[in-house]
Amino acid sequence: MNLVILMIFVPHSRADISGDLMVFHAGSLSVPFKEVARAFKKEYPGVRVTLEAAGSRASARKISDLNREADVFGSADYTVIDALLIPDHASWTIRFAANEMVLAYTEHSRYAREISNDNWYEILKKNDVAYGRADPNSDPCGYRTVLTSKLAEQHYGQSGLSKQILDKDRRHIRPKETDLIALLEVGEIDYIFIYRSVASQHGLKWVTLPDEINLKNPAMAGIYESVNVEISGKKPGSTITKPGAPMVYGVTIPTKVTNPEAAVVFVEFLLENSKGIAIMERNGQPSLVPSFSDTYDNIPAELQKFARKQ
Repeated sequence: MNLVILMIFVPHSRADISGDLMVFHAGSLSVPFKEVARAFKKEYPGVRVTLEAAGSRASARKISDLNREADVFGSADYTVIDALLIPDHASWTIRFAANEMVLAYTEHSRYAREISNDNWYEILKKNDVAYGRADPNSDPCGYRTVLTSKLAEQHYGQSGLSKQILDKDRRHIRPKETDLIALLEVGEIDYIFIYRSVASQHGLKWVTLPDEINLKNPAMAGIYESVNVEISGKKPGSTITKPGAPMVYGVTIPTKVTNPEAAVVFVEFLLENSKGIAIMERNGQPSLVPSFSDTYDNIPAELQKFARKQ
């Protein structure tokens, strides 16, 4: 009797993916990425995932300026990867999720019963109202707040509105938008500019802003591009002119990594519709997969299915 043994090799099996995996990510990705990491751990129990949240620009500078090693980097703005990491510290970006700007508050915020998407900017200008925003040089939510205020000035025809908003309450600027939530919840501030997904995840109330302002709608890209903001550049002392654009998150694997195999598998897990993308959408961030990438040829072969060539 002849015995035939069939050996089936399954790529990325639980047995051959292991080790430490460091994931840098935007503060607004904290909740969904924790869920993604837990789900990933069940499928790949040999991998020890460490998540480190910061403003996306601050996270990128940990890699470029401080030589910190991250196996995966998830940014709230894919252009952070393009501007600060490519080509020296990364070679590709996959755009994977969307979001929108809102003005969040609690039931205890001043004028909570009066604020609406018609009068929100008048409420913010009141002397007894305090609000917070993120640092534009550290966090995309910070420069998106500036862009939102400039778009609001145009949309409502209120000359000087952006300066009035931005010059107020500078003491409540923080490195990332999620740093403001505790201040809001204890009543130190009344309102914060933040992403809709984060407001929803933390049970906050929010004012929905018009599409002409909220950086959500790709059809409004021409309007968004009509405003810009100056932020710090790649080199100390340099600046970048950042135009308004629809909100798009990006992910990459930096050039210098300690666990490249696990990094590819993690990103693959993140971008699968039935896995990470389902978690992202459940947490209020619509999928953009697959999206066009002008770095398509540099994307690892296993991940190219999640992007499109320009």
